[in-house]
Amino acid sequence: MAEQDGMSSRAQLARGSGEYKSAVPTKIAALDFSVLNSAAADIEDAVTALIRFDEHARGRLGFSSPTLGPMSSILLRTESTSSSQIENLTVGARQLALAELNQSSSANAISVSANVLAMEAALELSDRVDRAAILTMHERLLTGQPGWEHHAGTFRHQLVWVGSSGLSPRGASFVAPQHDLIDELIADLVQFMGRDDLPVLVQIAIAHAQFETIHPFVDGNGRTGRALVHALLRGKGIVRSTTAPVSAGLLKNTESYFASLTAYQNGDALPIVEQFGNAARFAASSGTQLIDRLGAELDHSSEMLKGLRPQAMAWKLLPHLISHPVMNNELVASLLTTSQTSALRALQQLSSVGVVSERSGLKRNRIWQHDGILSVLDDYAGSLLRK
Repeated sequence: MAEQDGMSSRAQLARGSGEYKSAVPTKIAALDFSVLNSAAADIEDAVTALIRFDEHARGRLGFSSPTLGPMSSILLRTESTSSSQIENLTVGARQLALAELNQSSSANAISVSANVLAMEAALELSDRVDRAAILTMHERLLTGQPGWEHHAGTFRHQLVWVGSSGLSPRGASFVAPQHDLIDELIADLVQFMGRDDLPVLVQIAIAHAQFETIHPFVDGNGRTGRALVHALLRGKGIVRSTTAPVSAGLLKNTESYFASLTAYQNGDALPIVEQFGNAARFAASSGTQLIDRLGAELDHSSEMLKGLRPQAMAWKLLPHLISHPVMNNELVASLLTTSQTSALRALQQLSSVGVVSERSGLKRNRIWQHDGILSVLDDYAGSLLRK
């Protein structure tokens, strides 16, 4: 019997009552996936492309470069934005940066900022992708999402479904497994992710699809599942230095991505493997271009600073503009481990030569931004939706 929500008529309740079928996923810990060998060559090419992308980031910036860390941070934010956009949570680069300064009132920006925290947790925990790591990723995600905090880091204890009405699972396009199956299914998934007899990207694609089929949380399954992808890419040694924009590749064709998840739930794993192969190649190509464009902005800014003495605080702040294209005095003081006075001097030095501009127009709580970096990030995000 459908539950009364206080807003539905008796007729709606009657239509929502009756039998339904919820998913009972096949356990995959020891499953033979040799049927996917037909995709092996394409998957190998995709992995090679990701490795070259990672090498390009190191080569373009250098292991000892102070820019490598900030570049990795902004690519992680870009990936978080794309992953969120798959869930129709859209935000511009400036609003996301403002949210990280607690200066944005945009609900989407706050939610995407929380997704950044989930992605960061995924990379931090990549050496042990287990039940606790999955719960931590989800906790970081929903703790920062207003209204959902009490679900953060907790497997669901209720039925969830996709499509149809919120009143009943009848007619839904997908009804997740009953909640009492979640613990054993997650244990099986963790065991599967520990295997070393599968091509890595095949393993990652299947792990992601299995996670989405389990749908272990009330909300945030898609974003947590895509954070899991990056934990595995880092843990398996494919992308070690930065974050490849794989979700951007999935965002290019969400219809095919969702269709491949449905195919997996119906017993066909090949489409999701192919989707991840395509997304990985796109991530490597577009990510390389993004690194080069951001690097060019930084090079141009360096040229503009040439008149400053080498000891000027602005030089120390310059690399951080990649990961923080919007800054305030407090952030700069924290980044440079310096006083508020020295932080303000660094911002004024950058502003005096046109590297950053003050856009708040306020005497207090002022905000400075690098227009070129913000433009590159917004152009990249916009290109993902252009057919």
